[in-house]
Amino acid sequence: MNSAEGHWLRITRILPARREDVWRAMTDPEVLRQWWGPKGFSCSGVEFEPRMGNTYRITMQPPDADQFHIIGEFNEVAPPERLSFTFEYDPATPDDRETFATLSLRDQAGQTEVQLSQGEFATEERRGLHDGGWSDSFDRLEELLR
Repeated sequence: MNSAEGHWLRITRILPARREDVWRAMTDPEVLRQWWGPKGFSCSGVEFEPRMGNTYRITMQPPDADQFHIIGEFNEVAPPERLSFTFEYDPATPDDRETFATLSLRDQAGQTEVQLSQGEFATEERRGLHDGGWSDSFDRLEELLR
C-alpha cells in the first residue's frame, strides 16, 4: 500500500521473514548492498553502521548515468523495531532537500510488516521518484528474503 499525504511518502509492505531477519537485512551493510535501490541500480559502496548520531553513505550506480551518493545521519535505532534517519542526495538537484525516513517493523504471523514514512519532499515529482525507488527496493528485498 502506498499513499501520499502532502509531499510525504508512506508505504506498507509485508515481507516473508521474521522481524529479526528483516532488521538484519536492513542494517547489515553486506546484505543492504544486495537489495538497496531501484531495479538496475547497484551499490558500489555502503558505509552503514546504525547507531544514534552515526552518519552513513551509500554509493549508487545507475545503469546509464554517473554514480551518486545517499548520505544521512541516524536519528533513532531501536532493534528490531524502528530505524529513523535523514536522507539526502549528494550531489543534490535543485528540487532535492534533506528528508526524514522512518522504517517501522512489526511481527505479522511469522512475517514482518514494514511501514516506511519519508518526507517532506519539495515536490510531488521528488516524492514519486522515491516511491518508485523504495517500491523497487522492497521488491528486491522480498526476493532476497524468500
